[in-house]
Formats: sequence, structure tokens, C-alpha cells
Amino acid sequence: MPRGRDRSRRQRDGRRHADRGGGHRPRAARSRRRRTRVERIQARHGQGLHPAAPAATGSGGSGVTVQLPFSRPEVRHEGHLKVTGSAKYTGDHYPPGLLHVACLSSPHAHALIRGVDTSGARDLPGVHAVLTGADIGDVRFGRFLRDLPVLATDRVRFIGQRVAAVAAETREAAEEAVRLIDVEYEDIPAVYDPREALTADAPVLHPEAAGYLTMRGDGRELPEHLNLQGDLVAGRSEEEMASAFAAADRVFEHTFRTPRQHQGYIEPHGAVVWFEGDTCHVISTNKAPFTLRAHLATATGHPAEQIVVYNRFIGGDFGGKGFSLDEFVAFYLARATGRPVRSVMSYVEELSGAGPRHAAELTLRTAVSSDGIFLAHSADVVFDGGAYAAGKAAPDLVPHGGLDTMSAYSIAATRHRLRTVYTNSVPGGHMRAPGEVQAVFAGETHVDLIAGELGLDPVELRRRNLLRPGSPAPDGTGAQSAAGEVLSRAAEGVDWATQPTRGRGTGIAVYRRKGGAGRGGVVLRALAPDRFEIVTGAADQGAGTVTMIARVAATALGVDESCVEVVQQPTAVAMFDQGAGASRVTRVLGEAARLAALDMRDVLAGDVLAGAVPAGAVPACAVEFPVEVTREAEAPRGEASDTFGAVAVEVEVDELTGQITVVRAALAADTGTVINPLSHRGQLEGGFAFGLGAALMEELPVEDGQVLAGSLGDYKLPTAPDMPPLTVINVGDTPGPGPFGAKPVGEFGNLGVAPAIGNAVARAVGVRLQQLPLPAEAVWAGLAERA
Repeated sequence: MPRGRDRSRRQRDGRRHADRGGGHRPRAARSRRRRTRVERIQARHGQGLHPAAPAATGSGGSGVTVQLPFSRPEVRHEGHLKVTGSAKYTGDHYPPGLLHVACLSSPHAHALIRGVDTSGARDLPGVHAVLTGADIGDVRFGRFLRDLPVLATDRVRFIGQRVAAVAAETREAAEEAVRLIDVEYEDIPAVYDPREALTADAPVLHPEAAGYLTMRGDGRELPEHLNLQGDLVAGRSEEEMASAFAAADRVFEHTFRTPRQHQGYIEPHGAVVWFEGDTCHVISTNKAPFTLRAHLATATGHPAEQIVVYNRFIGGDFGGKGFSLDEFVAFYLARATGRPVRSVMSYVEELSGAGPRHAAELTLRTAVSSDGIFLAHSADVVFDGGAYAAGKAAPDLVPHGGLDTMSAYSIAATRHRLRTVYTNSVPGGHMRAPGEVQAVFAGETHVDLIAGELGLDPVELRRRNLLRPGSPAPDGTGAQSAAGEVLSRAAEGVDWATQPTRGRGTGIAVYRRKGGAGRGGVVLRALAPDRFEIVTGAADQGAGTVTMIARVAATALGVDESCVEVVQQPTAVAMFDQGAGASRVTRVLGEAARLAALDMRDVLAGDVLAGAVPAGAVPACAVEFPVEVTREAEAPRGEASDTFGAVAVEVEVDELTGQITVVRAALAADTGTVINPLSHRGQLEGGFAFGLGAALMEELPVEDGQVLAGSLGDYKLPTAPDMPPLTVINVGDTPGPGPFGAKPVGEFGNLGVAPAIGNAVARAVGVRLQQLPLPAEAVWAGLAERA
């Protein structure tokens, strides 16, 4: 099992590996091999090994001017392991003596547990442990509010909630044992609609909420209605807003609805857990190892220093892998049996309990002057939080992206109210740009509706109201705004000025996104003049984190990237890292790597660095290797990290069937310095695919609390044939807060796609849909109504 420091360079990043004939190739041969791989990639993108023009320069705020080689496409450091099938994901670990876990889930949306009989399961050959809520007690966990029981004790609140867990010699035996557990339930009234749940006579899902604790160890102030998870009000007072609306020439109000969506990762949640003495070891799909350690320690009472989390490769995330379920059940089963246990969710369990995007209803009101200037804006946003709030990380328990309904515009008076509500359905969690997808769809559809009422071109209405440098943003901050440029470039990308033929239309959406707060650190070691090692606790969820860290450090050091190796280590070895999320990884870990490299430059004399010393030479200096420095970086809350984007599309609508086809699209992105060019474009293209799915097909269907999709075969995701020709346009020269001026991009490309498509459909055939997705059936019904 992985323990301590991994000394194998082959296992650490796969960039250097044993020759097929045995042994290791000499360094010079390895270097030649790596250059050949780089050349092949660069040749496909029209670049040689060395750019013809000098690379851009920058200081990244350090005062040290360095050459920026980032225009050269990267070679992923972990790529060899992945393409050869050597990378080991959580489900690939089978330690000796492994037991398999299966869980019994509730078939009821809301019921009291009157009794649990596990005798038949315990007697089954191969079964080593059967646990219920009565066995482990009322143990609750959550990313902030600890309201979700590891195993239900007295009641269940959604279909799919775990009631009992089994550890057995085989998965088949564990599943058979689960079938032998007999639970006596008593159905009680359930509520599925968030607004109904807020009525005075609605059943209260959590009557004991006053006793729930947070991750801080304290309670929380109870809301005005016990079915409220969170209630956030931001902006001006009601009196100020009333005055602003009263002074307006026109007031527009529209309501929008968005559904639950699943993140669509291929690897389901899972964990392998075992004890060695008092130390609990965890291999997990969770993308935030240190945070998971804290959650486990807080829920179970086991000391954090005696929990070691290993998170190296994660098979997709998209926001969903910050929340864990299996690790808690596996902890108790491993402790009860004294053996390693492996718990991997089925896709039925994934879709019915792993934290999908929140369904939402958004009512927007905007006050407008006679010449089309936005004077005031309010939003009432109600999120369906599901049966538990455990999947939300923010202390106010709302998806903060709901504040971004009109965040790209300069509006003097704004007020947002965001509420998440308990219902007897699958608990909501985080998915790429949580809350923002819902908000931007509503806001940018709202703007087009206003433009239609005023008789203005949608691009022109936006241009009149966009944030400009130094102008006030709806959240009260100033902005370094590239909004005007991204809007213009996206519109040009679909020939906005050209009137499409009948059945075709163009649509556009513009938006603003900010990176999230967080902190993390790295250890940088100089092992030799031409060999550096960076230790990080970050997990790799496919976004290129390891490669980014290496490229940033090499650039700051002034050495070739091949001289830098990134080593992922468990929580017992690595420095603290808050984990992937909120588009902060490059900002935090990249900046930590840059700062550490600058410190290393100070420690090492200039002529010691590999760039000034022939390979293999030992410089005459006083430095004794290895040399180690550590640095931490933090992205503070409220940091100026604005990133602006715009999406424009052209669609064709079949007026006989309502079928929508996106003919072409343009995505204009204000993204600062690009460190990993291939990954950067992949993030934008992948984000667009996410937005396309949200627009046209993705919905996690739920009926009376029952998720109706049992696998990804029942949940339509976009595939390559669904993607239109996409032009990606990088604009703007305003540096971001990340290393060398980088800006966040991971949760950026998906935001404007759905409203742009909806707006294009309305311009093409006159059918306006105000809820997602936009299926052919709904378009056809709208066409029939118009006829």
C-alpha cells in the first residue's frame, strides 16, 4: 500500500521509465526522447521546438523579469501513465485481505424507521460485518453543516439514503447480504416542491435541526422556516430598491426554471480504507485530500493526525468530487473488521444520491430607462436543496453563483435573495460553476427579452450597459473589464450583422466570473544543479495540475521544464492544500510554485542553475544539495479576479419537428496568461460541451422523489457528433492574479452557452423558452401555438 514517500521516478510521473531491455536510459537519451514527443505535439499545432519570435516576458509581480515559454504546447507529465493504462485510480486498488462494501438504501422518500433486522445478512457465508445507524450511532457529516447521517437512525428523508452497510469477501456476497436485511418503515408526508416546502403547513424535514453542528464545531442560527437550508440577501435595502424601480420608465419581470443535472464523470465515487494500528489510511476519489481528512476526523472523532489520505488520480470531477459518501461508511467497516474495505458506488447510487446540480426557479426584475440603461435589478432565486445540505461548502449554504444574474453589467442598485430549501429528493451538490449556470441562463435570457420589448438589437442593449474599467459591478466591486471586447469578438465570430435565412438565428450571451478563495503550499527541492522536485498534496482530476506546477516552477527558476519533477504525496507528507475547486488551483498552487522557485533562486547562486551550467557539471559553489524551500499562497476573498466571456451561436430550427441544430459557435474568453495551451483550450471546449448539454438535453428526472435515470445510458450527455464548429477567441491583455498573470478558466466555458442557444432559437422561429433544457418537443409545441 502507498506509504510515506514514493522513491520511484517511474511511478511518480511516468516521464522517465525503464528501457524495455531493463535498466534506465542515460539522461541524454531520455532528454532526446522527450524533445521528440514535444516536437510531435508542436508540429500538429504549427510550432517548432523554439518559437520564431521571442517568448513573452513577465514578472508575475515579483520584480524578476523572466521569459514565458508557455506558447509551446505542453506534454502532460502524467500522460504516459494514463495512455498506457498504468495510472491507478481509486477503484484499481485491491490490497491483500480486501473486503467489499454494499449499502442498503431507502426505497421511501420520507419515512420513520421502526426496526431493522440484520440477522439473515450476518449469517450469510463470507459476510464479516453488518452495520446500521444503531450500531455506529447518530454520526453526521457535511462540507459545512453536518446534517447527513452516515447511516440513517430514526428516519429517512430521500429515496437512496443509506440505512445499513455490509462488508463481505466478494461484492456479490455483500449485495446478497443487503437483500437479506429487513427494515420496517412507516411512511410520513413528504414534500417535493421547494416553494410548497416553505408554506406554513408543510412537513418539517429536520425537526431536530437546532442540534446540528457545523465543521467549526458550533451550531447555526435557525432560519425563519425550518425547511430553509440557507437564506442569503445581498445588495440594497428593499426601500432603496422600491425607490429605484418607481423612478424607472420601464420595469420587466420574468421567471426561469432550470433542472437538476449530473456531473457526468465516468468514475463513480469510491474509497479504499484500512487501519494500521491507530492510523486510518484512505484512498479516495475526493479532490480535496486535506479537507476530506478534516471531515472524517470531525465526524468520527478520530484524530486528524492519524488519518492519511492518498488522492492521486481522479477519473473526472466537474465539481462533484469535493463531496464524499463512501469514506465514512468504509471507516466504520474497516475498523469493525480489521481489514481493508473497498466501497465503490454503482451508477444507480451515483445518480440518486451523489449531489447533482440544484434545480432552481429564478424570478428577475429589472428597471430600465427610456434609452435602454439598466437602473436597478433584483433576483429572487430558490434552489431545491434536496433532503440534506451536507454537499454545500459555503457557511450560508447557498450556491453563490446565484448572485451572477447580471454580473457583467453596471447597475446602480441591485438586490439578490438566494434560498436553498429542504425537500424529500436527492440532496443538491456542486457542479461546474455552481449556481452560475442557472443565474446566467436566467439573466442573459432576461436581457434578450428586454431588448425585444424595447426594439433594440440584443448586442447593442448589452453594449450600453456593460461594465467598463472602474465602473461599479453589481456586487459592489470595481472591475477591470474586457466585457466590451469579448462581446464584439463573439458577435463577429457568427457574423452577427448578417441576417440569417428563415429558420436560422443567432444568439449571444455575455458573463463575468471570479475565481474562488483558498490557500495551499508546495515544497521545492533542488536535488542537483539541473534537477528539481516539487512536492504537492493536490489530486489530479484531469485538469493538468501537475504539468502546470512544473511549467510555472521551471519558468521562474529559469530552467528547462525537463529539469522539474512534480511528486504527489499524501496528507502525512505534503503541505496543506485546500483542494481543487472554485477555479483556484492555478491561482494558489501555481503561485506557490512560482514563489518557491524565486526563493530557490535566492538560495542558489545564479551560476548554479541548470540554465548556466552544462548538464552534468558540478558548479564550484558553496551550496550543498539537496536544498529545500517551502512556500504557501492564498487567494483572499474579494480578490480582483474578474474574467469576462461571451458566447455567440447560430442555430437552425426544423419547423416541422422543433429540432435544434447548433450550426456554429464562437467563444470569446478574457483569460490572461495561458500556461498550458492544450489544457486551456480543452477546458474551454469541454466547458462549451457542458453548456451544450445543459441547453439541449441534460436533465436528471425526478418524480415524487424517485430519480428515474439508473445509468448514464438513461441520462443524455453530449458527445462529439453533437458539437458544432467552435471558434475560441482569446482576448484582453489585463493580467490576472495567478502566476505570470494567469486567470481562472475551469468553470468558464459553459456559462453562456444555454442562454445564447435559447436566444438564437427565439430569433430564428419566434419561440421563447424560459426553462432548461430546450427539447425539440417544447420548441414544436411553441411553434404549434404560434401557428
